[in-house]
Amino acid sequence: MNARRAELQDRAIVKIAAHLPDLIVYGDFSPERPSVKCFDGVLMFVDISGFTAMTEKFSTAMYMDRGAEQLVEILNYYISAIVEKVLIFGGDILKFAGDALLALWKVERKQLKNIITVVIKCSLEIHGLFEAKEVEEGLDIRVKIGLAAGHITMLVFGDDTRNYFLVTGQAVDDVRLAQNMAQMNDVILSPNCWQLCDRNMIEIERIPDQRAVKVSFLKPPPTFNFDEFFNKCMAFMDYYPSGDHKNFLRLACMLESDPDLELSLQKYVMEIILKQIDDKQLRGYLSELRPVTIVFVNLMFKEQDKAEVIGSAIQAACVHITSVLKVFRGQINKVFMFDKGCSFLCVFGFPGEKVPDEITHALESAVDIFDFCSQVHKIRTVSIGVASGIVFCGIVGHTVRHEYTVIGQKVNIAARMMMYYPGIVTCDSVTYDGSNLPAYFFKELPKKVMKGVADAGPVYQCLGLNEKVMFGMACLICNRSEGYPLLGRVREIDYFTSAMEDFLIRSCSRVLMFEGLPGYGKSQILMKIKCLASEPENHRAIAIALTKISFHQNFYTIQIFMANVLGLDTCKHYKERQTSLQNKVKMLLDDKFHCLLNDIFHVQFPVSREMSKMSPLRKQKQLEALFMKILEKTVREERIIFIIDEAQFVDGTSWAFIEKLIRSVPIFIIMSLSPFPDIPCAAASAIMKNRNTTYITLGTMQPQEIRDKVCVDLSVSSIPRELDLYLVEGSCGIPFYCEELLKNLDHHKVLLFQQAETEEKTNVTWSNLFKNSVRPTEDMEPYTNISEGRKEVCYLVSGVRLKNLSPPASLKEISLVQLDSMSLSHQMLVRCAAIIGLTFTTELLFEILPCWNMKTMIKALATLVKSNVFDCFRSSKDLQLALKQNVTTFEVHYRSMSLKSNEGLALSEEELREMEGEVIECHMLRFCRPIMQKTAYELWLKDQKKVLHLKCAHCASLFIARNKLPTLLDIRTVKNMAKSQGYQNTEEEVSFSKSELPKKYKFPENRSDAETRNIILHFFDNVIAKMESSQDDIIPLESCQCEELLQIVILPLAQHLVALEENNKALYYFLEVASAYLILGDNYKAYMYLDEGERLLKTLTNEHSWSQTFEHATFYSLKGQVCFNMGQMVLAKKMLKKALKFLNRMFPSNVITLIFQMHVEKNRLSHLMALHPQEGSLPGKKLAQLHLQASCFSLLWKIYSLNLFFHYKYYGQLAAMMQMNASLETQNNFQIIKAFLDYSLYHHLTGYQGVWFKYETLVMEQLLNLPVKGEAIKIMAYAADTLGHIKLLMGHLDLAIELGFRAYKMWSLLQNPNKYHMVLCRLSKSLFLKSRYKQLIQVLELLWDFSVTEEHIFSKAFFYFVCLDIMLYSGFIYRTFEECLEFVHNNEDNRILKFQSGLLLGLYSCIAVWYARLQQWHDFDRFSNKAKTFVARRTPTFLYYEGISRYMEGQVLHLQKQIEERKAQNSGVKLLKALESLVAEDTIGPVFYPRLYHLMAYVYILMGDGHSCDFFLNTALELSETQGNLLEKCWLSMSKEWWYSASEFMGDHWLQTVLSLPTWDQIASGNIALQDVQRNKFLMRVNILDNPF
Repeated sequence: MNARRAELQDRAIVKIAAHLPDLIVYGDFSPERPSVKCFDGVLMFVDISGFTAMTEKFSTAMYMDRGAEQLVEILNYYISAIVEKVLIFGGDILKFAGDALLALWKVERKQLKNIITVVIKCSLEIHGLFEAKEVEEGLDIRVKIGLAAGHITMLVFGDDTRNYFLVTGQAVDDVRLAQNMAQMNDVILSPNCWQLCDRNMIEIERIPDQRAVKVSFLKPPPTFNFDEFFNKCMAFMDYYPSGDHKNFLRLACMLESDPDLELSLQKYVMEIILKQIDDKQLRGYLSELRPVTIVFVNLMFKEQDKAEVIGSAIQAACVHITSVLKVFRGQINKVFMFDKGCSFLCVFGFPGEKVPDEITHALESAVDIFDFCSQVHKIRTVSIGVASGIVFCGIVGHTVRHEYTVIGQKVNIAARMMMYYPGIVTCDSVTYDGSNLPAYFFKELPKKVMKGVADAGPVYQCLGLNEKVMFGMACLICNRSEGYPLLGRVREIDYFTSAMEDFLIRSCSRVLMFEGLPGYGKSQILMKIKCLASEPENHRAIAIALTKISFHQNFYTIQIFMANVLGLDTCKHYKERQTSLQNKVKMLLDDKFHCLLNDIFHVQFPVSREMSKMSPLRKQKQLEALFMKILEKTVREERIIFIIDEAQFVDGTSWAFIEKLIRSVPIFIIMSLSPFPDIPCAAASAIMKNRNTTYITLGTMQPQEIRDKVCVDLSVSSIPRELDLYLVEGSCGIPFYCEELLKNLDHHKVLLFQQAETEEKTNVTWSNLFKNSVRPTEDMEPYTNISEGRKEVCYLVSGVRLKNLSPPASLKEISLVQLDSMSLSHQMLVRCAAIIGLTFTTELLFEILPCWNMKTMIKALATLVKSNVFDCFRSSKDLQLALKQNVTTFEVHYRSMSLKSNEGLALSEEELREMEGEVIECHMLRFCRPIMQKTAYELWLKDQKKVLHLKCAHCASLFIARNKLPTLLDIRTVKNMAKSQGYQNTEEEVSFSKSELPKKYKFPENRSDAETRNIILHFFDNVIAKMESSQDDIIPLESCQCEELLQIVILPLAQHLVALEENNKALYYFLEVASAYLILGDNYKAYMYLDEGERLLKTLTNEHSWSQTFEHATFYSLKGQVCFNMGQMVLAKKMLKKALKFLNRMFPSNVITLIFQMHVEKNRLSHLMALHPQEGSLPGKKLAQLHLQASCFSLLWKIYSLNLFFHYKYYGQLAAMMQMNASLETQNNFQIIKAFLDYSLYHHLTGYQGVWFKYETLVMEQLLNLPVKGEAIKIMAYAADTLGHIKLLMGHLDLAIELGFRAYKMWSLLQNPNKYHMVLCRLSKSLFLKSRYKQLIQVLELLWDFSVTEEHIFSKAFFYFVCLDIMLYSGFIYRTFEECLEFVHNNEDNRILKFQSGLLLGLYSCIAVWYARLQQWHDFDRFSNKAKTFVARRTPTFLYYEGISRYMEGQVLHLQKQIEERKAQNSGVKLLKALESLVAEDTIGPVFYPRLYHLMAYVYILMGDGHSCDFFLNTALELSETQGNLLEKCWLSMSKEWWYSASEFMGDHWLQTVLSLPTWDQIASGNIALQDVQRNKFLMRVNILDNPF
């Protein structure tokens, strides 16, 4: 039975019948239109209030996770229950009108009495349903029912393709009135229904002053059997299911296939529903919250009594309305008869029917319908209401009876305007704003209180096209405040300036066209041009703005232009215009021809006989000849610059005149235009191809320009980076998109504004770690101040998720237009791609596309790439490059041939094949506009989304498993690590069994330093030789695909899991992503995904499980690492301690516990060091905890070492010891070697020589006992790299270089870019200090090649840092200062550089030092202040100390200036204290001491303390000698010689040196000797005071 039922319901005819009442399904299909049929029956009108408010709530929801499917579920939960009850009681649902429905019981008149009782019983049971049902939270559902009975007339009307029906008569009017009287849970009987019913069965309550009555309850006699009574009544119902079909709700569910009947029924159903049925899509497929334009048309008739009388009028109106709507793809959704009139509910923008300029088309259609219907015989009044906005469009009802309808506040507003403003066309403010029609087409109306509408906003009357155009109303108006900067259009304005100069010199016509898509800011460019063009004398700039209506008005553009030329635009009355015209044309035109000007300038010259006989064509030629004479005369007196905005709307006649004009009269015409909707006319094409025409295609704004725009629009000095990323990505460089996104954020109240605080005063917390990180460029700062001396900053409301925000309706509409213009297959592809995300691969897309083959998909993708729906990329590097900078499309065409016909826009076979090849090569694609992805994503129903997200997650998981991607936090990886160390249950699985282990190597005792050095270097040489000869033993680490895999696999997988509500799994992958970005050096991205993880962490309930405790610990440890990298040590310490608490490792908080813990850990260390490496067995969980503990302790000892308080040294020592113990407990070689190296570094920095030497020896012994293969090679490379770093810090430069070169070779063979670039950076510094310039340049070339090939910003920044150092301290040029400065300017807002405390500090400080040496103090202050913002971010890293030493040098040079100006006061003392603090820090290496002592010596000499100067100068020289630091030694020797000599100061010494600095090429070629170059040092001045020596 169920199978049979499913088979029936799958038939097309059954699906069509579900949209129609039995009255139509089983009716007569008379071809006559209109046709009328009369019958008797009972009507029930059910109004369910509360759905409109709910629809509004959903349509204005902030996030994308609440959509149409939830609304459908709630609507149908209630409505289907009502429909089912009506069908059970034998009713026929005639119509669904939004959230109301009209039902009919069609019977003979003699049966009305009993049927009314049945209908009352049904009504009371419907009320009972709602009392029993649980009401959705926040939803106030109210049901009101009206009943009427009597004579009913059905009217069928339409055309050859569509039929409509409505019921009319007194009963229809009565049922509406009855429902209007009803209150919540009332059943009201109309007077006639009360007259016809069985009064003995009904208890009623009278309504004051009304003949209608309210039903209280049914009161049947005691012996009354309702079931028998009901069955008896149903016997008189023609189509009530009975007998074998009694289990069916509706007989129409049993319809057999009948092509003729199906064809007849199809005419009553909308086309989009028929498509849905043909495609076998789910009912919910068309359910959307969608921006549409509603046009409600109401016709009131002179005679209302008979349907035959008004039928012809309704038929005529319907045919015309259908024909008008068809042009612009609008549709009639409902027709019904209520309140003494016939109403048509028309909708523009249904799914698949969205077109550009929808609102304009709707208003044009409304005016056309109004004009036509007003002339139809028998129609007394036509009223039309137009409203635009988001409404629910979808199928509402029950499985067996439903309809496609629209519900929402905008539907109500349109209906109310129609009723409360009769006899006119009205529209709401949204329609008015979005119409792109001139303001004079509208008139604001007085506000009225409208039932059911709280605040409709301003209401406007649309006056239509009959009103006379008033001059002066087409002028170009700027929507910006005066002084608003024109952003991102410098080249366009420069080009205009150049063209204008050319026009003035050559005195021949010029045409300048700016073409760009809507929203690119063309009007703003023209406003700027208007201002510039009006400045010179003897110039006249005439600027006008056209609209779509202008295109349909013959000669309109020239009419407005000439009115301006003749000064008529300022005349207030036609007589004034007439007098002015008479004076200006009397010498050019005979009086009898003055009437030529009547129509065009709305004047009233007498019409002469000659003129009355003239043909329209001849009149036009006469008029054009007159205008040409006027213009020829005018340009002799003053130059005319004619500016036209939206020139695509210039009418054909005006184009023809302009073409003649530029050939005859010297005039400069500037136009802005969007791409022509159709092929431009011949005159327009000729103008574009003219040799004096320049056609400029506008490009998008660059990310920095969008940032500037946001700050200026919000009047703030900074915005959060998250907001910056959201707006830059979402706007795609289009100003209009940026503005709409900002309006949407403001609407949802997610932006907060506060008074700016200085960074020193800001209390840094995790939530504000990256706040206000994006600032406008310096030249924009004057525009961002609200008032003098006041600056505000923008924040985001806590917890807001910008990436999940639903797009603004205006932008969603643009995307829907583009989507609806595609074929259904292309729409499906775009929607599937939207599920994957903004970026996707062809492989994953193919997996989730239903029933596609690869060839079809590639062909479709090629078309969509060509249509600018997708971009394709060969690699993530190409993608990242594209994201950093929007594509610049500023193109200049001379004699433009750029316009193509519609046919020319289609892809040729050859172009398509070429594009397909490109798509195949570029496996990576991305939506060109994120709004399209969001819009397409929202079109899916919730269940469909889940299925597709599940597919995506499955595919990504398979990819990870298949490719064995290394993970960063995965417990399985830790278990594998345990296995590799022999922690298994069986002897056979041990990786390094006792038989395989080589004999334990021990360093020989009493060896010399040279022997130790040789052993170490020889060992690494052997490793490299083995690696080169046995490539199979090498396990390459992650290549540069790391970020690509993050973007296209790991991160999308996390997001799919979130969509599937698998929060536990998603959390794990977000932590993976955060950890990966930390390795890649992107602290902000790590922060961002940790925030995502934190949100998920809060949703997890089983807080005490081991996995969640470990995830909490991981979460806080990663937070601690981000804070550490950002230089926020207090916050980092707090996070790391939290992580250790979750790992059951409490770190002491006072001295007593510190002493006790020190004792415990020392004993543990002794015990663990004595253990055999292979003893014991650890489970994976324990191993993971120890690994995380070691990581936390490694950061903690560095943090404590930064502090100069005495007892903090012991906290640091304890943390270092605890790291050692945790690592030893893992019994993992890598962890142990890493801990030994860290422990050695700690003791190096704190001065315990015996200890660090011991642990370095242990490292080498461990390495020598490992087999040179697999993971062991990675350990050896890490050891060489770290040892090289330690030796550099300690000033052992020669060994640092030897180890550095070996580490570089090993990382190269291991293909690890993250380690490769860092070893090159450190190696370059060692070579720089040793003055080994040939090798230095070779290393820099490697670094440069890597930075360019991999688009690696850190490497490139470090490269320029070294280049600046070379200029400042080595005395030659490798890259010019200008190039270095340009790099800093272009990349100072790069998030990797900005949120890494060392590099930008060094770059800014080097530039500041450069300017200080040249005594350009203004520029010095600028860069020194920028550097100062990074000084507070103290991180114990080599890079930070490099930067801070340069910064201190700048401050020392500035001190010298202050002393000269007698403004030093205590600056010298403060500076000395700062330098002494730096030297005293445990985390700074001795390699920095010579430079810092050199600076201290200079400060002392400036302060007149020769003895101290001498001490520090000699100490620095001794250290330089010991370290082999030739660079510092040379500079110190020259300073000593200079300071001790009696030579007079040469003021321009450094300036002369800078001007004569040689390039590296000159040195390499042998033209300049290196010995001479080394003398190019800056000599710090000392002859400010008397020589203290």
